[in-house]
Amino acid sequence: MRMVAVVLGGGMGQRLGAGMPKQLLTLGGTTLIERCVAAFEAAPGVDEILVVMARGYTGQVESLLADRYAKVTAVIEGGLTRPESTRVALSAIAAGPSAAGQPDDCGVLLHDAARPLVDQRIIADCVAALAEHDAAGVAVPASDTMVITDNGVMQSMPRRETLLRCQTPQCFRLSVITRAHELAAADPGFAPTDDCGVVLRYLPDVAVHVVPGSERNIKITYAQDLAVAEVVLARGDDPPEPPASPPRSSP
Repeated sequence: MRMVAVVLGGGMGQRLGAGMPKQLLTLGGTTLIERCVAAFEAAPGVDEILVVMARGYTGQVESLLADRYAKVTAVIEGGLTRPESTRVALSAIAAGPSAAGQPDDCGVLLHDAARPLVDQRIIADCVAALAEHDAAGVAVPASDTMVITDNGVMQSMPRRETLLRCQTPQCFRLSVITRAHELAAADPGFAPTDDCGVVLRYLPDVAVHVVPGSERNIKITYAQDLAVAEVVLARGDDPPEPPASPPRSSP
């Protein structure tokens, strides 16, 4: 089965306050989006990479990635929201040139560009999960006690062992996630924050299996997250480094 990794970088990262899309910030001297692409480029189970970028920045990212990543098939403009960006990517996969002559279905790994430290074990486990299941999501155990509140008052405490924190990639057969998003798009009262939630709500008969994540696979949301990621990166066991830029010919 063809496996397509989608690096979702359509947001502007307003909570980080950097004045630019956070996926273009650097970690260890390399942009977040390029670190994500490099990880999927190095993954043997991934056949193609589709990059979704914020409006007005696709050309910049195309130049950044040019001639360095053989698996990148396109850099496309995302939507105004995360669900819209996902739908744009799903449509592009279904209509793309690599789909010609291929079976109707393929595996799709949806990954946040704000998670630049995803490792090869996680990616391999996601690919393996799609060989057996229609849907899977990366998650890690919750270390804190969780509480349900109402109007500032604690109401109940769910059992911590039943709670996980979702990460990405989130992985689906193309037909499954496409159908789930079609149903979500027709429901104006639902504003999903991730794709597993879309499947859970609209395709309740589809089991979403858990792929163990990693505390290293952190999400860059605030400025302090980038500082933490720098520390994690400095500890070693780095994900694949981007390939060196090809030499430029003299004018």
